[in-house]
Amino acid sequence: MKKLAFLALSLLICGTAAAADTRIGFVNTERVFRDAAPAVRAQKKIEQEFAKRDQEMQKMSEQIRKLQETLEKNAVTMTEGERRNKEREFAELNKDFQRKQREFREDLNQRRNEELAAVLERANRAIKAIAESEKYDIIFQEAVYASPRIDITDKVIKALEDKPAGK
Repeated sequence: MKKLAFLALSLLICGTAAAADTRIGFVNTERVFRDAAPAVRAQKKIEQEFAKRDQEMQKMSEQIRKLQETLEKNAVTMTEGERRNKEREFAELNKDFQRKQREFREDLNQRRNEELAAVLERANRAIKAIAESEKYDIIFQEAVYASPRIDITDKVIKALEDKPAGK
């Protein structure tokens, strides 16, 4: 019994000593995606790519709104045929708008995911370099809670600003 207690105490002491030498870090990926220079550049690039389509969608939305106002305002004074034609035109335009809006969102999300994947790849390389140079044992990117003491997000963001895109 004494041998078992001694063994358990020895393991506890060794485990505590090993834990004292362990270096743990944490990176807030959301902050990297929001604040890192490559992420900001990617967001601006996407906005520029989709600006024209966004303007077209806004024009189409305005056209639908005006057509709806016209229908509501003049429905009583229109002939049955005119009203039916306007309602049909409104329904077709609205259906086309919803289809284009869905395609726009899908294309935008796909491009955003592509750009964020490239940023994440660069961030992971920066994290690995920091971990190796500063002798971290493990660095987490997802956590329910991480102490500010182990948060190395600022170092990663700075490393991404210092490195060219291909590195």
